[in-house]
Parts: sequence; C-alpha cells; structure tokens
Amino acid sequence: MLSLLALLIAASPSAEAARIKDIASVYGIRENALTGFGLVVGLNRTGDSAQNSAAIRALSNRLQGLGMTLSDDDIKSRNVAVVMVTAKLPPGARPGQRIDVTVSSTGDARSIEGGVLLLTTLVAANLEDYGTAQGPVIVGGYSVMSGGNQTVKNHPTVGIVTRGGMVEREVPNQLKLSEQGSFEFVLNEPDLTNAARLATVVNARFGDDTAIAIDQGMVRLLVPDAYLGRQAEFLATAELLDVALDHVSRVVVNERTGTVVMGADILLSPVAVAHGSLSIEVSHRVDASQPNMLAAGQTALIENTNVAVREESGEVTLLRGATVGDVVGALNAMGVTPRDLIVILQSMRAAGGLHAEIEVM
Repeated sequence: MLSLLALLIAASPSAEAARIKDIASVYGIRENALTGFGLVVGLNRTGDSAQNSAAIRALSNRLQGLGMTLSDDDIKSRNVAVVMVTAKLPPGARPGQRIDVTVSSTGDARSIEGGVLLLTTLVAANLEDYGTAQGPVIVGGYSVMSGGNQTVKNHPTVGIVTRGGMVEREVPNQLKLSEQGSFEFVLNEPDLTNAARLATVVNARFGDDTAIAIDQGMVRLLVPDAYLGRQAEFLATAELLDVALDHVSRVVVNERTGTVVMGADILLSPVAVAHGSLSIEVSHRVDASQPNMLAAGQTALIENTNVAVREESGEVTLLRGATVGDVVGALNAMGVTPRDLIVILQSMRAAGGLHAEIEVM
C-alpha cells in the first residue's frame, strides 16, 4: 500500500502550474459570515424537550409577534427546535440574490429532519442585518427511536436550506483602486518564490513594471493605461494566467489513522535505519477459589497478573535512495507499518537524512 502511494506521488510532475485565481485573491474582496437565531418547526416529536426552556420561550415570543399571546406553560410540544443559522455572503452580492444556509440545532433535539425553518434574520459581525432565511431543511441522515432502541445515521441535527437565504442589503463595492492606482494580490500560502513568479508572469503579459512582489504574501499590480476604467476586465485577465508553483517539502502524518502523505521532491541523504519493536502485554485475570461442599472455608477471589514481553529482531538498512519511492520500497522490504513509518521519518529528519518539514495532524 505504501509503495502504491509513493509511486502515485512520484509519477506527478515536479512543478505544477496553477491559475493565479487558484493561488491568490484580490486584497479586500472576501466573503462575509452571517449568523441568525431561529426556529425549526414541523418535527415529528424529535425536537427540543420540555427541559430546554429556550425553545419554549423562543416559540412563545415568535407567536406573540404574530399576535398570539401564550405563556410558556401553554406550550407543550417536541415539534420545535432552536437552531443557529449560518451562511456566507459572497463578495459583490446584490439584494434579492439567493444563498444556501446551514441550520444547526442548539438544544437537545434528536433530529431536525423534515422541519421547516421559520423566517430568520441574518446579521454580520457588525450586528447589521444583511439577509433573511427560511424554508424546508434537508438533512443527510435520520434518527429513529422506538421501545427504548435508537438508530442514528450520519448527523441528523445539522441540515441545509438550499437557496433558502435572501440577500437584503448590498455590501459596499470592495473592488476599489488604491491611491496609487493599484490592486494587490494576496497569496493563499505565502511564499517568496511563488510571489516573484506571479509578478514575472503578469509583467510578461502586460508589460514591465506592471507587477512587483512586495513580500512573500502580496504582489502589487498597477493598472496599465490600456485598462484604465476597465479594472475588473484587467483583473479577470490576470487571474487566468498560469504560474509554475514551488512548494515547501513537507511530510504530512496522521498518528490517529496511521496515514502518511509525502511529496516526490523531498531531498534525501544516505542514512541507516534499524527497525525493531518491543511489545509488552500485561493481562489481568480474576479466578475464584471455592472449597468443596463439605469442606470448611469461604469462597475467595484470586487475582493473577501475567506479563509477556516480545522483542522482534531488528535489522539495519542503509537507505541511499534519492526519491521517496526508493525509500518507501526499502522500508516496505523491512516490514515497516505506517505507524512505524511515522516514527522512522521523524528520526530520519532528526538525523539529517530527510530534508522536509514533518506536519503531524
């Protein structure tokens, strides 16, 4: 399995090209988070219980807003759930535009499947209203309980209202020239090499001095004279240019699952690896000592503890491979498991044989 993974990675090209729009974004143009507090109704007795007074109060307040006066004691229902509604307001959104919203239960509801979200106001971080949301909730799971038995699939307390959000307020235009008549591209992953290459590609397309790399995370673009008054067209053209990317050599390991992912351009130096494992197993067993029927004495519990130690024979292997595939092949020949590979790679880096960052998830 490790060999197949290494071969697939090694088969990929050493340098990949990506569009500027895939590795960077225009400074100041971004999404905005919206949040709301609402109610989901129409549940089949899977909503919040009577112990969750927040749901009862919220429903009572909503009914009072509709002209019905009811006290909290008058409402006895599990068909209602208090939820948080979240959405992302895309840049350049206009009033009347539809967006998807996510609905998450905040109480003790078992499921919000089949519910309908009541009209909910969506506010931004500045607490100003930017949208509303309502509609039927779609849940990719279910929760069924009967006779004390319960069956749950996926996560039935989180759902989506497709195109259930409505933009009510326009976000101010974020595509504005600076005082110097320029825009800035912000790299998603700051890197000096990639920033310099981005500037080079833009200059090759629009002329020298059009772009300059300010630092590892930002590239400034001056609007050419031919595109004055057509800034959006200039940025759209620049975003489609391809840039040859350079990546930091990195090994990503997940100790919980034993997954190891490595790039093909990792530099290696000759290093010797000795692989062996020591396992200690402690077993605890409780036995009963019971006398014969006619014998005197009492039944007693005897605790027995056994300790077994096993040490596998280790071997020393000199790794001279220049590629990840060679190293993984040599480690496979040693019978190394993915979890052992994580420890070996960390030790190889400490010994100076692996020239890459190790990121543990």
